Amino acid sequence: MEKIPLFVNILTKLFPYRFTFAKLTRIPGIGSIVDKMFFDKDRIYYLPLDKVVQIEKNIYQDDSIILPSKVVEHFIEKSNHQFIMNFCICRISKDCNNYPKDYGCLFLGEATLNIDPKLGKNVTKEEAKQYIKKCNEAGLVHLIGRNKLDSSWLKAKPADKLMTICNCCECCCLWMMLPNLSKAINSKVTKLPGLEINVTNRCVGCGECVRFCFVNAISVINGKAVINGECRGCGRCANNCKSKAIEIIIPSYSLEESIKNISSSVDVS
Repeated sequence: MEKIPLFVNILTKLFPYRFTFAKLTRIPGIGSIVDKMFFDKDRIYYLPLDKVVQIEKNIYQDDSIILPSKVVEHFIEKSNHQFIMNFCICRISKDCNNYPKDYGCLFLGEATLNIDPKLGKNVTKEEAKQYIKKCNEAGLVHLIGRNKLDSSWLKAKPADKLMTICNCCECCCLWMMLPNLSKAINSKVTKLPGLEINVTNRCVGCGECVRFCFVNAISVINGKAVINGECRGCGRCANNCKSKAIEIIIPSYSLEESIKNISSSVDVS
């Protein structure tokens, strides 16, 4: 990894205080200012790994159903510019030992032309697809959409021309601060439309899923895992459940709708 620029080093020093900063957004006035400055018009979805989802079908549907990974590929194909960060600011801030620190975000769109080349490199569509596949294989979960915060710290403007595709881990993710954020900001990072996550009777109450939930959305109550409304549908619990007791079901319209919604907030062409 190349030497990290000074301003990135400053951000890594501030990273441990993100939960405190997030709580400040609950203060009337401060929250609306922060929202306008760093999260205005954001729309961000978590994409569970393909292997943990079931696509809801009916007799009128064919087999051309899009899996979560295809959402990323859709936007890579549509994009004219692709840029891969050569580090993950979250994982270097936490000095992560569980996942590669050099698997950074993939950014798409015209605004990537304004990103400091010291932070990464421009890549072809095929290189971007192979990179995403590599991140999948490492067990990282994608977060995709418009994130004005990235546009701000990277000085990659305009914000509506920058798409962020994060490759997130459960131990270091910036968005572990979601439960601490104001309701207005919190609501901009969501699970896929219509996604359902269910705990089946196979659950033995071992609590392993709790360890992998990055927003504290799972508790074990009366010997069974219970998932609350903070769930973002990332699918880590289902992926790591030894009893295969957690099911994630996505309706057939969900991924097409998410593509439409993301496209309305950020233009990568």
